[in-house]
Amino acid sequence: MSKEQETAPASIYSSQLEFAMEQELDIRDITAEFAAAIKDSGLKDGIATVFVPGATGAVTCLEYEPGVIADFQAAVERIAPRDMHYQHNINLSDGNGHGHVRAGLLGPSLSVPFAGGEPLLGVWQQVVLVNFDNRSRSRRVVIQAVGA
Repeated sequence: MSKEQETAPASIYSSQLEFAMEQELDIRDITAEFAAAIKDSGLKDGIATVFVPGATGAVTCLEYEPGVIADFQAAVERIAPRDMHYQHNINLSDGNGHGHVRAGLLGPSLSVPFAGGEPLLGVWQQVVLVNFDNRSRSRRVVIQAVGA
């Protein structure tokens, strides 16, 4: 049973970062940048959301380790194969229909609680940014923390 506490009004902090993504299925560990944004917010306790604008990018949590990265990339290829027929490729001729489907399955955002100014991630959890587009590109990431 939880005890009700008096709370201060919530504050909101936002920041934006850019990451160069070199290729399709490029996976970047952005945990340090995410944690730094929370620390820079000056907030102690709350929830932080990381969001990637764009229809072929995604954000998730996973262990950032070569074996997991290879397994994740293989799983993505099995679920939404690059060489499958995608109506999007016929409609727009840009060849990235698989990237849109993959990003839609994973999602553009992740919310993580924080306490004492630190994200409450598990030991083997890292925040990762994924590029599903069929070309290199710059990915903007928006981090917003809400708390007190």
